[in-house]
Amino acid sequence: MPTSRPMPHYRADGPVRAGVPEHGRVPRYYAVKTELLWLVEALGEGAALPSERDLAERFSVSRVTLRQAVAELVVEGRLQRRRGSGTYVAPPKLVHPLSLVSYTEGMRGQGVAPARGVITVERLPADEVLARDLRVRRGDAVVHLERVLLADGERVGLGSTYLAEARFPTLLDVFDPTTSLHACLRDRLGVGFAEAEERVETVLATPREALLIGTNPALPMLLLHRVSYDNDGEPVERSRSLYRGDRFSFAARLRSG
Repeated sequence: MPTSRPMPHYRADGPVRAGVPEHGRVPRYYAVKTELLWLVEALGEGAALPSERDLAERFSVSRVTLRQAVAELVVEGRLQRRRGSGTYVAPPKLVHPLSLVSYTEGMRGQGVAPARGVITVERLPADEVLARDLRVRRGDAVVHLERVLLADGERVGLGSTYLAEARFPTLLDVFDPTTSLHACLRDRLGVGFAEAEERVETVLATPREALLIGTNPALPMLLLHRVSYDNDGEPVERSRSLYRGDRFSFAARLRSG
């Protein structure tokens, strides 16, 4: 078993005692996973992992055990599988701030080029939930934008945004859906964002969502629901944003009061 380099007893950015219980007994795959983490750090971002056969021999475990360890690191975003090529050390996760900063601003702040692939631009009648969130009547027209979110050309998420057409009747005339909606609302339509209600949960993508994002349906996703309000307390938009759990984390600064 790989026990030559135990993980540090304490590590601020990891689980206490590296997740090893006090009795010291861990599943074989987890011991391999621990050793693989050392290898990942030594190889560095973008490096190819040795072959499955070589790693199984190196750690003296079966390929089934090795695959379980690798699979967990893929789900956690430490490794990436590339079809027909192999397994590679993944880049650091992107950090999305839980604030009024837009997706565009959040990505640019990390030196990443944001982009969007347009899936849907349509008008829909508001259902009961949309009518409540946007403070319109049920059946009133809303504009729906659905776009794939890209970071440096990689598909990392899927966003749906709903706005009341009565409030923004010229939106589709002045807005390029491949660009930042928040920038258009601010610069072209004079809308200021003052606050938002936000909820985050973990989900699995639907088959359609997984196809659009280009990910495995079994990969955990981070789902963000948001209703944004202007300076007068009126709702501006309701959005549903789905992010790849292996490529994203969320961050917020909290303060008392």
